[in-house]
Amino acid sequence: MIKLTLFNDADVIVNADLIECVECTPDTLISLTTGKKLMVKESVEEVIGKVVAFRRLIAGSARLFGPKAKNSCAAETKGFDTWT
Repeated sequence: MIKLTLFNDADVIVNADLIECVECTPDTLISLTTGKKLMVKESVEEVIGKVVAFRRLIAGSARLFGPKAKNSCAAETKGFDTWT
């Protein structure tokens, strides 16, 4: 999930897995696989950066499970607020 800002200054949390495409028209328009479209204040580059940061967080969390799992997820979630 990523946090974005709509043009009415309302925050919206978007499921990054549902993003189909991001367009610069000249505003940033996000098309979701559900057919819904969102116009946000963030640039295309910012949206991409937030999705990449979210994916890295999720990929890092996968290490919490398995034979070499850490005892605490504090190290994995450090900096969580930086992608929102």
